[in-house]
Amino acid sequence: MNFFKGAFVALGLAVAALAAPAAMACPSYNNPTVFGSANIPANFMPDPWVRNVTAGGTVNLQSCGFNWPGYVVSRPDFRFQYSGVSPTGQLTIAIEARSNVDTILLVNAPDGTWHYNDDYRGTNSAITFYNPLQGQYDIWTGSYYLSSNNPAQLIVTELNY
Repeated sequence: MNFFKGAFVALGLAVAALAAPAAMACPSYNNPTVFGSANIPANFMPDPWVRNVTAGGTVNLQSCGFNWPGYVVSRPDFRFQYSGVSPTGQLTIAIEARSNVDTILLVNAPDGTWHYNDDYRGTNSAITFYNPLQGQYDIWTGSYYLSSNNPAQLIVTELNY
Protein backbone atom coordinates (compact mmCIF):
# COMPACT_ATOMS: atom_id res chain seq x y z
CA MET A 1 0.00 0.00 0.00
CA ASN A 2 2.84 2.45 0.78
CA PHE A 3 4.30 1.62 -2.65
CA PHE A 4 1.11 2.76 -4.41
CA LYS A 5 0.85 5.85 -2.21
CA GLY A 6 4.45 6.80 -3.11
CA ALA A 7 3.78 6.16 -6.80
CA PHE A 8 0.72 8.42 -6.76
CA VAL A 9 2.67 11.20 -5.00
CA ALA A 10 5.50 10.90 -7.55
CA LEU A 11 3.01 10.95 -10.43
CA GLY A 12 1.30 14.03 -8.95
CA LEU A 13 4.63 15.86 -8.66
CA ALA A 14 5.54 14.97 -12.24
CA VAL A 15 2.20 16.28 -13.54
CA ALA A 16 2.60 19.49 -11.51
CA ALA A 17 6.10 20.01 -12.90
CA LEU A 18 4.83 19.62 -16.47
CA ALA A 19 1.95 22.03 -15.85
CA ALA A 20 4.16 24.72 -14.29
CA PRO A 21 5.27 27.46 -16.67
CA ALA A 22 8.89 27.33 -17.75
CA ALA A 23 11.19 29.73 -15.94
CA MET A 24 12.21 32.70 -18.05
CA ALA A 25 15.83 32.59 -19.16
CA CYS A 26 17.27 35.86 -17.89
CA PRO A 27 20.85 37.10 -18.38
CA SER A 28 23.24 35.02 -16.31
CA TYR A 29 27.03 35.15 -16.19
CA ASN A 30 26.93 31.44 -15.34
CA ASN A 31 25.89 30.65 -18.91
CA PRO A 32 28.43 29.85 -21.64
CA THR A 33 29.08 32.69 -24.10
CA VAL A 34 27.72 33.08 -27.61
CA PHE A 35 30.83 34.56 -29.28
CA GLY A 36 33.63 33.27 -27.06
CA SER A 37 36.05 34.79 -24.60
CA ALA A 38 39.51 36.32 -24.38
CA ASN A 39 42.23 37.36 -21.97
CA ILE A 40 42.86 41.08 -22.34
CA PRO A 41 45.81 42.46 -20.36
CA ALA A 42 46.22 46.13 -19.50
CA ASN A 43 48.10 48.14 -22.14
CA PHE A 44 46.93 45.71 -24.85
CA MET A 45 47.79 46.22 -28.50
CA PRO A 46 46.25 46.90 -30.87
CA ASP A 47 43.94 49.29 -29.07
CA PRO A 48 41.01 49.25 -29.73
CA TRP A 49 40.34 45.52 -29.53
CA VAL A 50 37.42 44.63 -31.86
CA ARG A 51 35.21 41.55 -32.21
CA ASN A 52 32.28 40.94 -34.58
CA VAL A 53 29.08 40.04 -32.69
CA THR A 54 25.33 40.15 -33.12
CA ALA A 55 23.19 42.61 -31.15
CA GLY A 56 19.67 41.94 -29.95
CA GLY A 57 17.64 39.16 -28.44
CA THR A 58 14.26 38.11 -27.17
CA VAL A 59 14.80 38.37 -23.39
CA ASN A 60 13.13 41.53 -22.04
CA LEU A 61 15.42 43.01 -19.37
CA GLN A 62 12.48 44.54 -17.50
CA SER A 63 10.84 41.12 -17.20
CA CYS A 64 14.05 39.95 -15.51
CA GLY A 65 13.93 42.57 -12.77
CA PHE A 66 16.22 45.15 -14.37
CA ASN A 67 15.03 48.76 -14.45
CA TRP A 68 16.38 49.22 -17.96
CA PRO A 69 14.67 48.72 -21.31
CA GLY A 70 16.03 46.43 -23.98
CA TYR A 71 16.34 42.89 -25.23
CA VAL A 72 19.26 40.49 -24.99
CA VAL A 73 19.92 36.75 -25.07
CA SER A 74 20.31 34.86 -21.78
CA ARG A 75 23.93 33.93 -22.47
CA PRO A 76 26.67 36.57 -22.39
CA ASP A 77 27.61 37.50 -25.93
CA PHE A 78 31.25 37.77 -24.90
CA ARG A 79 33.41 37.41 -21.82
CA PHE A 80 36.91 38.64 -21.12
CA GLN A 81 39.37 38.47 -18.29
CA TYR A 82 41.07 41.81 -17.70
CA SER A 83 44.40 41.85 -15.88
CA GLY A 84 46.84 44.53 -14.87
CA VAL A 85 46.44 48.26 -14.34
CA SER A 86 45.09 50.43 -17.15
CA PRO A 87 47.78 52.95 -18.19
CA THR A 88 45.05 55.54 -18.82
CA GLY A 89 42.97 54.70 -15.75
CA GLN A 90 39.98 53.72 -17.87
CA LEU A 91 38.50 50.84 -19.81
CA THR A 92 35.61 51.34 -22.24
CA ILE A 93 33.37 48.62 -23.61
CA ALA A 94 31.28 49.71 -26.59
CA ILE A 95 28.94 48.26 -29.19
CA GLU A 96 28.67 49.74 -32.67
CA ALA A 97 25.85 48.54 -34.90
CA ARG A 98 26.56 47.58 -38.48
CA SER A 99 22.85 47.71 -39.22
CA ASN A 100 19.98 50.06 -38.45
CA VAL A 101 19.45 49.01 -34.81
CA ASP A 102 19.34 50.95 -31.55
CA THR A 103 21.82 49.05 -29.36
CA ILE A 104 21.95 48.59 -25.61
CA LEU A 105 24.91 47.30 -23.62
CA LEU A 106 24.72 45.25 -20.43
CA VAL A 107 27.89 44.35 -18.52
CA ASN A 108 28.41 42.33 -15.38
CA ALA A 109 31.68 43.61 -13.86
CA PRO A 110 34.21 41.60 -11.80
CA ASP A 111 32.65 42.83 -8.53
CA GLY A 112 29.22 41.46 -9.58
CA THR A 113 27.65 44.85 -10.32
CA TRP A 114 25.50 45.33 -13.41
CA HIS A 115 26.10 48.27 -15.76
CA TYR A 116 23.85 49.43 -18.60
CA ASN A 117 23.98 51.98 -21.38
CA ASP A 118 21.73 53.05 -24.21
CA ASP A 119 22.66 55.75 -26.72
CA TYR A 120 26.19 56.74 -25.71
CA ARG A 121 26.91 58.00 -29.22
CA GLY A 122 23.80 58.20 -31.38
CA THR A 123 22.10 54.83 -31.07
CA ASN A 124 25.37 53.04 -30.19
CA SER A 125 26.16 52.20 -26.58
CA ALA A 126 29.28 52.33 -24.40
CA ILE A 127 30.29 52.00 -20.74
CA THR A 128 33.53 53.43 -19.34
CA PHE A 129 35.03 51.97 -16.18
CA TYR A 130 37.40 54.34 -14.36
CA ASN A 131 40.16 52.52 -12.47
CA PRO A 132 38.82 49.26 -13.93
CA LEU A 133 38.87 46.16 -11.78
CA GLN A 134 40.83 43.10 -12.76
CA GLY A 135 38.74 40.04 -13.45
CA GLN A 136 35.83 38.79 -15.52
CA TYR A 137 33.63 41.11 -17.59
CA ASP A 138 30.48 39.49 -19.05
CA ILE A 139 28.92 41.43 -21.91
CA TRP A 140 25.47 41.36 -23.49
CA THR A 141 25.03 43.26 -26.76
CA GLY A 142 21.33 43.93 -27.02
CA SER A 143 18.79 46.08 -28.79
CA TYR A 144 16.37 48.66 -27.45
CA TYR A 145 13.49 47.08 -29.36
CA LEU A 146 12.75 43.39 -29.79
CA SER A 147 15.05 42.26 -32.60
CA SER A 148 17.77 39.70 -33.25
CA ASN A 149 20.66 39.01 -35.58
CA ASN A 150 21.84 42.61 -35.98
CA PRO A 151 25.49 42.72 -37.10
CA ALA A 152 27.63 44.77 -34.71
CA GLN A 153 31.15 45.21 -33.40
CA LEU A 154 32.18 44.90 -29.77
CA ILE A 155 34.97 47.36 -28.97
CA VAL A 156 37.24 47.35 -25.92
CA THR A 157 39.63 50.27 -25.45
CA GLU A 158 41.75 51.96 -22.80
CA LEU A 159 41.85 55.13 -24.92
CA ASN A 160 39.32 57.96 -24.87
CA TYR A 161 36.24 56.78 -26.71
